Amino acid sequence: MISVRDLHKSYAAFHAVRGITFDAPKGQVVGLLGPNGAGKTTTIRIITGYLPADRGSVSVLGADTLEDSARARSQIGYLPESSPLYPEMRTIDYLRFRARLFKVPSSRVRAAVEQAIDRCWLAEVRRKRIGHLSKGYKQRVGLAAAILHDPAVIILDEPTNGLDPSQIVEMRRLIRELGRDRTLLVSSHILSEVEKTCDRVVVIARGRVRADGPPGDLLRQASRNAPCRIEFLPPDDNARQAILAALGALPNVREVTLDTPSTSDEPLRTRCLLVPVDDADPREDAAALITRAGGRLREITRETATLEKVFMRAIEGDDA
Repeated sequence: MISVRDLHKSYAAFHAVRGITFDAPKGQVVGLLGPNGAGKTTTIRIITGYLPADRGSVSVLGADTLEDSARARSQIGYLPESSPLYPEMRTIDYLRFRARLFKVPSSRVRAAVEQAIDRCWLAEVRRKRIGHLSKGYKQRVGLAAAILHDPAVIILDEPTNGLDPSQIVEMRRLIRELGRDRTLLVSSHILSEVEKTCDRVVVIARGRVRADGPPGDLLRQASRNAPCRIEFLPPDDNARQAILAALGALPNVREVTLDTPSTSDEPLRTRCLLVPVDDADPREDAAALITRAGGRLREITRETATLEKVFMRAIEGDDA
């Protein structure tokens, strides 16, 4: 449904997008995840036809956004981060106006507007002027305008911006519902929102794709080489040094990093971090080794992968 190939965009000397490539198929909610300034909004503006790319191509349902821009844009519902609205218009009048812009047949305008109002929880403000609405309601008016012509592709830039907690829950539900038979591209820098709403995550940093895949696959990949944290109490200092050396010599351990807290009540208490080899789990071997050496094992845990850790690892190797 959306195909992005080798996208580049610069603003003077600043290279905002540097060769971004990804696909967003039908029936999938794809999250564009990245820090502020990563290139997410620029990428979205190119996809929606608001900006031309310096190099690369984008197609929406087979229509090139540059060569056949009108056909491509007619298939898109777009909610920008700051939705452009007419503050002097009433909500229902604005939605009717937008329906005409998208050439919704006259016989369907009323039904399309009512459905959008219902889906976006706007019934109580349908006759209020947009300029008098709260930020959250304005965001919902923008969303209603984006979906009222029943587009095959919906692009949402920070869709939960300005919503209260209950509205955020409803927004998640609506995104999942809309994504069943459409393509949804959701841009956000809020990890929890992407994790709860998206079937696939594309991590962007400094204009490049750093990771791409379903959240579960990215978490499993991040779980490889997940370090183990160990705390033990050796019988004496010599035994502590021997245990640490033996832990480092285990065949399934790549590295041991020592972190020994200085406490007067337990000066021998030892904490260390074990980095395993490949996908190995050295916890059983490490526990047995410490016990055989006369140490008392206090704690041994393996770090749990989270989308936040995936995100941080993806952008840690970022280059200028």
